[in-house]
Amino acid sequence: MVGHLNFILRLTIWFLLTADFSVANIIIGVSIALLLPGGKTARESLKDWLRVLGEIIVAIPQAYIEAFEIILRPHNHEDITMEQVKPRRTPGLIFLDIFLITFTPKTIVLKYHEAGWYEVHRVRRRRKV
Repeated sequence: MVGHLNFILRLTIWFLLTADFSVANIIIGVSIALLLPGGKTARESLKDWLRVLGEIIVAIPQAYIEAFEIILRPHNHEDITMEQVKPRRTPGLIFLDIFLITFTPKTIVLKYHEAGWYEVHRVRRRRKV
């Protein structure tokens, strides 16, 4: 089941990159998704995938809320923080984590460190002193 999720993720990325749903492009996308190597990583569990997909669904309204906050109230303070990668993450789940962080308007992942850390840039409102 998890292999199917990896295939769907690869195919989705292909369609997002090409924005073309012609028959030829679908055949090319399926071929590329099947030919990409799976890598020698630990098998992720279905529970981890479902948790990340649930977090993405929750992030959609959060992204709209943050966008309106930025429009209505200025966010003029920036921070760069380090966030630790959750344990036992495969490359597919790390990609989804980075997507989830970057999807919201107030945060973006600047760099992924191989030691297991994300470098995250955040904007926030500075409180009046």
